[in-house]
Amino acid sequence: MRAGDDKQQLAALYESMYKAMIAKDSAVLDEVHADDFVLMHMTGLRQSKSDYIHAIMDGTLNYYSAVTEALDIVINGDKAVITGHSRVEAAVFGGGRHTWPLSLRFEARKENGHWRFTRSQASTY
Repeated sequence: MRAGDDKQQLAALYESMYKAMIAKDSAVLDEVHADDFVLMHMTGLRQSKSDYIHAIMDGTLNYYSAVTEALDIVINGDKAVITGHSRVEAAVFGGGRHTWPLSLRFEARKENGHWRFTRSQASTY
């Protein structure tokens, strides 16, 4: 597969993830994140894949919209780093609904021909 195809797949994965977060689609969230996925929130809190998906499904993390402003993708073999800057409207951990300029830095790996996220770190930009 050409690098351009991989970049398109990774960009689509990023967009699918946000759509699934907004729709609370646990099947897609399960599909795009590797089983060993770990998210580090801006607060330093680390969540496993199951804890993260559960927090979305139970309303601890509520996402309403996401507009991607920039997406940088660097591929090295079967590993990639994706850095996205998106304006994300959310209400999380009992806080009010706000729009944040959210930077998510993902690590991903290709498994059986499909890209999946393995790590993510959130910050603002």
